[in-house]
Amino acid sequence: MRDTKICVIGLGYVGLPLARLFSTKYKTVGFDMNKNRCDALMAGHDATLEVADDILQDAINNHGFICTSDIEKIKDCNFYIVAVPTPVDDDNNPDLTPLVGASTTVGKVISKGDVVVYESTVYPGVTEDECIPVVEKVSGLKMNVDFYGGYSPERINPGDKQHTVEHIKKVTSGSTPEIGKYINEVYSSVITAGTHLAPTIKVAEAAKVIENSQRDINIAFVNELSKIFNKMGIDTLDVLEAAGTKWNFLPFRPGLVGGHCIGVDPYYLAQCAQRHGYNPEIILAGRRMNDGMGEYVVTETIKLMLKKGIQVLNSEIIILGFTFKENCPDVRNTKVIDIYKALKEYNLNITIYDPWANPTVVEHEYGIKVVNELPTEKFDALIAAVAHKEFKDRDVLTLLKDKHVIFDVKCMLDRSVVDGRL
Repeated sequence: MRDTKICVIGLGYVGLPLARLFSTKYKTVGFDMNKNRCDALMAGHDATLEVADDILQDAINNHGFICTSDIEKIKDCNFYIVAVPTPVDDDNNPDLTPLVGASTTVGKVISKGDVVVYESTVYPGVTEDECIPVVEKVSGLKMNVDFYGGYSPERINPGDKQHTVEHIKKVTSGSTPEIGKYINEVYSSVITAGTHLAPTIKVAEAAKVIENSQRDINIAFVNELSKIFNKMGIDTLDVLEAAGTKWNFLPFRPGLVGGHCIGVDPYYLAQCAQRHGYNPEIILAGRRMNDGMGEYVVTETIKLMLKKGIQVLNSEIIILGFTFKENCPDVRNTKVIDIYKALKEYNLNITIYDPWANPTVVEHEYGIKVVNELPTEKFDALIAAVAHKEFKDRDVLTLLKDKHVIFDVKCMLDRSVVDGRL
């Protein structure tokens, strides 16, 4: 294997764990445009909590791992990995701006014989048709003549300390068969779960984008079941537990579908299909179902309040949790914001309590306030939106007035105390 020096561009939930892992075997530099982020990492702390402080400090002190926003410090690398976000805009169209920016950075530093591998989730064709042309234009080099490309989709599960990057099988691909084998060798040297070399970049891109689309559709199905069974007076969880006794029943649960993957990837696949003249009915139907769950939770909560004779106007409501998933500080594309917005239409007083979310980040991204400390006032209604471990150990009844409503989105509370749940 050639003398490989790695640069990972984008030090978020995906890039940092990957860069740290590569640093155990290769000389590795992490690059991010956010200087404050780099400074914090070099001081030994990851605010995303994906890499523990002791592990990060070991990489810096014992493996020479560095994080920088200085482009000059990555010019001597020869294996560039792009791990930047791929969000959607307000109209749910793919926003490739971060990818174009990262590709421009690569174009400024790439040299003959180098390799650039993309990890960001995209629809088939983006790497070769959108990203590589930017690298070529900025660098003046040609792919498969002067440099080479590849795609290895990320499979990070934020907050999961069991399925960390080295323990998740990695799909790899390259712009030529030989480069594909080389890229696969580099990844397989650190990924203990093994790798799968896809025949083409487009196959690898397609494999990634359908992974989360499949989960999205399955969750949409059980969300619809939840609505049906609620009208029938049947507990959805009881039904799913009974059906789950069959060996091949898939154990999906209803809930909010947000985050940087499941709530986004289907739109990438849908737009790709539409560009090729096909309207993806099932994929978009699943998205519509899941995108409407926040409003549904609020509608059901208000109904329960009215049935109990609780004054809705100016009532006090607390939402437990704001991050997109439990035991994780990630607030990207959280669907709890949909609950908040729907509640605001009823002129309520809303408190959001989340010990994991950074209030500064939440206010910057969403323009609302989140508290990290347990409130002392009493509330008319409680919506348990995120299953943080702190909520499971706490008696939520202490937060509530004598006459109250509890709606449990995540089925995390004792069913004897809740008035409604998905």
